[in-house]
Parts: sequence; C-alpha cells; structure tokens
Amino acid sequence: MGDVRRGILRHALALARPGVRSPKETHLRLVLVRGGLPEPEVNADIFSARGEFVAEIDLVFPAWRVAAEYDGRVHAEDPRQFARDADRWAAIRDAGWDHVRILNHHLRDGGGYALTMVRDALIRAGWRPGL
Repeated sequence: MGDVRRGILRHALALARPGVRSPKETHLRLVLVRGGLPEPEVNADIFSARGEFVAEIDLVFPAWRVAAEYDGRVHAEDPRQFARDADRWAAIRDAGWDHVRILNHHLRDGGGYALTMVRDALIRAGWRPGL
C-alpha cells in the first residue's frame, strides 16, 4: 500500500502549482492543459500600457495575451462589488488582454465548454495547436 500512496502523492505534487488560490482554479488549469492547451502562468499580474497595475489573473497565456479566470461569483449579490468587478473586466480588456471568465457551469461535464472558450481565445490571438 505504501508504494500506491507514494505514487498518488508524487502524481498530485507534479500537478500542483504554488500560489493557486482555489481548488476551482486548479481544476480549470488541469482541464485546459489536459485538453491540449499550453501550460498557463498562475496568478500573474497584468499591467496597462503605462505600466499601471490592472489585475492579478488566475491563469494567463502571456505570449497570446489571454487571461482566463474562474469566477465563482461570490460577490454577485453585492451590487457595489459587481460594479467593481465589471470595471476590472473592462480594465483587463483595455490593457489588451482577451479576458475569458469561466463560471461553474462551464466546468460541468468534464469542462469541455471552458476548454473551448479558452482555446478559441488562444486561436483568435494566434496560437495554433501542435506548434
């Protein structure tokens, strides 16, 4: 049994990334990578053209300026928080990033819809599978 447990732990550690803030972010990253997308950077800061901090993003593909985030909508009931979030989303787009918001229902049934959303953003930005 020890070998099995060590193997499971070794496998889990290989999949882990430092700095991840939620299990859903990890789930999204694994769906994307297992679906053939490049490995994204985790919790990366993005900046405006003037060098001003815009946001910390869950998963980024900097070569293509695609930002993917799991949005749990924890603050959806608070209109002020929702307004701040909407302004943040606009600032991300204004900084030249394709911002893909992934909601819980996008991860259902294996996450195929989330994978398609991010893959489409990467392809729009010039990424090509297998290259």
